[in-house]
Amino acid sequence: MDIIGALVDFILGLISSWGYPGIFFLMGLESACMPIPSEVVMPFAGYLASQGEMELWIIVLVGSLGCTFGSIISYVAGYYAGRPLILKYGKYFLITEKHLVQAEDWFQKWGPKATFIARLLPVVRTVISLPAGVAKMDFRKFTLYSFVGSVPWNFFLAYTGYILGSEWETIKGYYREFEYALAIVGIAAVVFYIWHLRKSKSEVITKPGASATPDGSKAEPETNGAGEDGHP
Repeated sequence: MDIIGALVDFILGLISSWGYPGIFFLMGLESACMPIPSEVVMPFAGYLASQGEMELWIIVLVGSLGCTFGSIISYVAGYYAGRPLILKYGKYFLITEKHLVQAEDWFQKWGPKATFIARLLPVVRTVISLPAGVAKMDFRKFTLYSFVGSVPWNFFLAYTGYILGSEWETIKGYYREFEYALAIVGIAAVVFYIWHLRKSKSEVITKPGASATPDGSKAEPETNGAGEDGHP
């Protein structure tokens, strides 16, 4: 039995019959660590938009909301079940203890930005919510960054399907290349952010009469009894 073919037929049939709710449901399943490929869901929806059956911007919005909803489900599971859940069942979702440790370190270092960046990385974007819950990341920030981070990926896939039209299925043979291209963009964004952050801190530290406090804010220079104008 062609399992992949049956899955694709299920996805196409659901979107054709349910419309936007079908997109929401399927993208929610993907972000809840279920084996539903967004590389089939969004391009097909984009194709339907090219035929006038749907609106492209609504597809992207609904798909991103679905991703956020599914991410919340995974987040809650990780938050309340914690490490034991992932260590016991994570292997079924390609998550190992090493991945969990790396994710926890990632969240401690980058905070909510980790969620946004992860949405542009292959495989990681569908499982990042579990470690986010384990790390007990702020829920409001997690939800916001999950939604914002999902938009570029969903737009990219839907717009590709829109442009390709009836040839939308050709994207399935190349989606890994697309994923790696987006991964490069995501990594480049991280590198730029690190460079900009270090540069900003360096400028604060080297500025005459100022030093950086532990939280990164500028400390006021000592006046040794000086008046408000800085002179004795």
